[in-house]
Amino acid sequence: MEDYIVRATAADNQLRAFAIYSRNLVEEARQRHNTSPVATAALGRMLSAAAMMGVMMKGDDDILTIKLEGDGPLGGVMVTADSKAGVKGYVGNPDVMLPPNSKGKLDVGGAVGRGMLTVIKDIGMKEPYSGSCEIVSGEIAEDLTYYFASSEQVPSAVALGVLMEHDNTVKQAGGLIIQVMPFAEDSLIDRLEEKINNMSSITSMLEKGMTPEDILNEVLGEFGLDINEKTPASFRCNCSKERVEKALISIGKKELKEMIDEGKPIELKCHFCNTSYDFTVDELKKILKYAKG
Repeated sequence: MEDYIVRATAADNQLRAFAIYSRNLVEEARQRHNTSPVATAALGRMLSAAAMMGVMMKGDDDILTIKLEGDGPLGGVMVTADSKAGVKGYVGNPDVMLPPNSKGKLDVGGAVGRGMLTVIKDIGMKEPYSGSCEIVSGEIAEDLTYYFASSEQVPSAVALGVLMEHDNTVKQAGGLIIQVMPFAEDSLIDRLEEKINNMSSITSMLEKGMTPEDILNEVLGEFGLDINEKTPASFRCNCSKERVEKALISIGKKELKEMIDEGKPIELKCHFCNTSYDFTVDELKKILKYAKG
C-alpha cells in the first residue's frame, strides 16, 4: 500500500480527523539514517504526526517544524513537513539502544526523556508562529495531545504507531489525529472519549489490514463520517548542492580558507536526508569569492 493521508469530518463538522498510513516513508527514513529500532519508532511517529499536521496548513509554501528536545539518550528529534504531506527529519543519536519498557514495547519515552516540544509554523507571515509545551511522557502521541490542548487550545486525540520486523525494518507505521471543534456538544465529547479509550492501537489495526479510511470508520463511523480528501505522503528533502554551497558561503572567509589550506576535498551531509555532497579544493576556492568577512 502506498503512503497517504485521509482528511475527514464527523458529527456535522463538530469533529475533524486525519489518518495516515506511513510505512514506506518511515522505512525510507530508517534506511537513510540507519536508525536503531527505538530511534526508528521515535522518528517514525514524529514523521507521521508532522505529515498530518502539515496538511492542516493551507498555503502551498507553508512549512511546519516539530522539535523534540529531551534529555534522554536519543538526543532529540527534528522533523519538518509541507502542506502536501512531504516530510523529512532526523534524530540526534540514531544508534541509541534501550531495553523494552514495562509493557515490553520499544522504550521511546525513555529514549526521549524530559524536556520541551516545540511546533513552528511558517505560514508566510512576518514571524513564524511558535508554540511550546513540556514533554509529558516522551511517547510523542501524548506529548502532541498535550501540545494541542495547551498551545493551540484545540482538544485533540493523537495516536501514533511504528511496528518493527525482526530484521529491524519497518513492518507497519501510521497515525490518527481527531480534533474537537469549539461548538461540539458535551454529549458528543463524552461518547468520543469512551470510543477512543476503547480503541485498539494503530499498529494492531494496520496489522489487520485496515486502511486509514477503515481506522477512521472504526473510531468515528457511528458519528456520521465524511471522508473529504486523500493526499499522497512521502519522505521528501529539498536539499541540493546549490543549497549546500549557500551554507558554505555563509560560514565566512576565515573558515573557508582553513578548509582550502588543508588541501583536501570536503564532504558535507544533509541533516534531514543524509545525502552527501562533495566539494573539491577548486570548488571551495570559487565559493570563497562570494563569502563575507
